[in-house]
Amino acid sequence: MTSTERAAELMAALASPSGLALLRRLPVYDEATVLSVTARLRDEGVDPDLASAALTQSRLRSRARGRLGPVADRLLLTADGLEQATRPAVAARHAERFLACGVEHVWDLGSGVGMDSLAFAEAGLVVTALERSAEVAVAATANLAPYPHARVVTAEVDSFDPAPGDGAWLDPARRTPGVADARGRTRRVWRLSDLSPSWEQVLAVAARTAATGAKLSPGFRAEDLPDGAEAEWVSLDGGVVECVVWWGRAVRQPGISALVGTSEAAEAGAGGTRWHVVEPVSDAPEPLQSADALGPFVGEPDRAVLAAGLTGTLSALVNGQELDHHVGYVSAPAPTPVPWARWYAVEESLPLHPRPVRAWLRERAIDQVTIKKRGVSTDPERFRSELRLRRGQGQEGTLILTRVAGTPTALVVRPLAP
Repeated sequence: MTSTERAAELMAALASPSGLALLRRLPVYDEATVLSVTARLRDEGVDPDLASAALTQSRLRSRARGRLGPVADRLLLTADGLEQATRPAVAARHAERFLACGVEHVWDLGSGVGMDSLAFAEAGLVVTALERSAEVAVAATANLAPYPHARVVTAEVDSFDPAPGDGAWLDPARRTPGVADARGRTRRVWRLSDLSPSWEQVLAVAARTAATGAKLSPGFRAEDLPDGAEAEWVSLDGGVVECVVWWGRAVRQPGISALVGTSEAAEAGAGGTRWHVVEPVSDAPEPLQSADALGPFVGEPDRAVLAAGLTGTLSALVNGQELDHHVGYVSAPAPTPVPWARWYAVEESLPLHPRPVRAWLRERAIDQVTIKKRGVSTDPERFRSELRLRRGQGQEGTLILTRVAGTPTALVVRPLAP
């Protein structure tokens, strides 16, 4: 038996009633108690390989709780599957997109452990999940077991046979299988040509279905967007998590947009998350032409807005201007509240050199600084060390290292309350 076959066999054993009961008996995962738990399982007669697999599941579930929430405690996971698993609130948005365009059956091509399939099934969609790995397919089958209208097939992506009106979802692998760092995370790939399924396969799927979505890296370039498609960069609680490209009936408006999510109380919406759509504007102001035109406030758009290249939307909304081309900070006369931007009051604009910044900070007894940087090559930690601030009972400050009208600048700013 090969190692791949053995891994699938062990996953199937964990998915069985006795395997699930074994997982329920395990204590909360703690690296310090692994040896004692292993010894206890051995004394109970549990197969050593199965015991190891169960402890691996316990460890993965522990890691998954912060990303996936309480549902993690009932899932079967793999290390690669967890790294690529879609957060439930985000997956629910994918399902809503298919529902809104009239799709009833979605093919999840390369489903992984099935987080998007779970959202599709919970939304009432019929789901056919294709997964090439036998081990991962077993995990996805167990995870989707509560939904009779969802099935998992062990097959290659190109074997699917859609009916007219079907939708397709793809989450191409963006990590190198088996190549992990010290924290167990596999190495990311960034080029479209390195995806699996390939970008060409994704495009072929989009040509065969009524509506298609593909989850890609936030580093996807707008210039690679096919004609007629829509690219949507998505963030959740300040972290940009994906760029989804939509085709066919799933397209609401061709081009680019950003979707900004904030976790709130359950009444805020599906998954307890409030969502805000940011779209491009046709009349975005030009960036500042002179440093003398710097306004009293600086706005910083959400990371999804930055990734989508939509800083100009904030500039237009607040009657402001970007500090310089592609730096992502906006100068404005007033801190207009929007849920997808943070605001800072500008206290001083200084040359981007440690000496004048150090003198300004020391004169005001500021000995702790938060440093933000965009648009300059300055290393923030080296700049901090060159400030040579003497920690004591002084004040805290915030620096933005960036360009203002083409000039490298250190802005001393004060964060404003949301």
